[in-house]
Amino acid sequence: MTGRMKGKYAVVVGAGQSAGANVGNGRATAMLLAREGAQVLCVDRDEASAAETVSMIAAEGGTAFACRADVTVRDDCAALVEAARARFGRIDALVNNVGIGGGGDGPAHRAEEAAWDRIMAVNLKGMWMTIRHAVPLMRAQQGGGAIVNISSLASIGGANMVAYEVSKAGVNRLTTSTAAANAKHGIRCNAILPGFMDTPMAVEGGARGSGRPVETVRAERNARVPLRGRMGTGWDTAYAALFLCCDESAFVTGALLPVDGGMGTRIG
Repeated sequence: MTGRMKGKYAVVVGAGQSAGANVGNGRATAMLLAREGAQVLCVDRDEASAAETVSMIAAEGGTAFACRADVTVRDDCAALVEAARARFGRIDALVNNVGIGGGGDGPAHRAEEAAWDRIMAVNLKGMWMTIRHAVPLMRAQQGGGAIVNISSLASIGGANMVAYEVSKAGVNRLTTSTAAANAKHGIRCNAILPGFMDTPMAVEGGARGSGRPVETVRAERNARVPLRGRMGTGWDTAYAALFLCCDESAFVTGALLPVDGGMGTRIG
C-alpha cells in the first residue's frame, strides 16, 4: 500500500455488514482506509459486526476502533462524532455508508407508508444528521475534511422502489448542498453511486427477500452489467471512497461518481 491516508483519521458509518459470502461496501472501505494508513472509527448499529471489522483491520496491522450508533437517533449521531473527537481530536474523512431498502417499498402506487418513513429516516435523514454534527468539527479543525456519501445508481434510474430511489436522490442533493455550503471552509463532499454490487445485503438479502436461490439472483444481476457481465464488489466502492477521502481528490467536491460497470449509460 502507498500510505494515501497516512496520518489521517476516518469515520466509516456502516462499517459492519450482514452475513454473506463477500465483503460489503462499508467493511471494505474501513479496511482499505486502514491499509492506506488511516486510523478508523468503525461505526455500526450492530456493535459486534463493527468489532469484527476492527478485528480484521487489526489482523492486517491497522488501527481501528468500534463504536455503536443508530443513525436514526439524533443523540447517537452526535455521540459518534464526539467519540471521534475524543479519540482522534479531528475527523479527516467521514464515509456515510448506511442504507436500507425493501420491506414494503415498491412503485409509487403500491409502496407502504411505513416503508417510506423507515427508508427515508435511515437513508436520508440519518445521513444528514451525521453530517450536521460532523461539519462543525471539520470547520473548526485545520485543513477541513472530506465527506463521502454512498448513494446509488437508483437515485437516477429505476421504477420499482420509490422510497429507496427518492431517498438516494435526496442523498445526491444533500451532497451537492453540503459541498456548496462548506467549500470555503476546506470541506469537500462527494457521493458514490454504486450500480449492481456483489455484496451480502444486495445478493443474499435480495435472495431472502424474493425467496429465490442466491446463485439465481447473482446470475441475473451479473447478466445486467455491461462491463464484463459481472457485478462490482465492495472493494470497487471502497477504492472510489479512498480516492475521494485522500488528498489526490483535493480539488474535487460536489461530484456524483458512478461506480456501476457502465449501467448508467443505459439510462436516458
